[in-house]
Amino acid sequence: MDDNRVSGAAKNFAGKMEEGFGRATGDAKTTAQGQMRQAEGSIQELYGQAVDSAGDTIEAVRQMPASVDDSIRHYVESNPYTTAAIALGLGWLIGRSHRPF
Repeated sequence: MDDNRVSGAAKNFAGKMEEGFGRATGDAKTTAQGQMRQAEGSIQELYGQAVDSAGDTIEAVRQMPASVDDSIRHYVESNPYTTAAIALGLGWLIGRSHRPF
């Protein structure tokens, strides 16, 4: 979890408390400052969420090529005859592609 998410949530909570205090005392300036702090905290928390999501996406992309390679290798090792038949069929199709049927 990104530090921006934690500190953003803390600012948001502090802003709500400040806004509540301002409303209770009737101080419009404190209420407005609390609302501004809430907005700042929400933006910082959203930024932290975006950083976390980007990190998760990057990690998933890093894992993809290895998993595709491993999947193909596993299929070839477990189905050698099917793999040979597919390779022969593709070779035949490629060989016939430049000549009309």
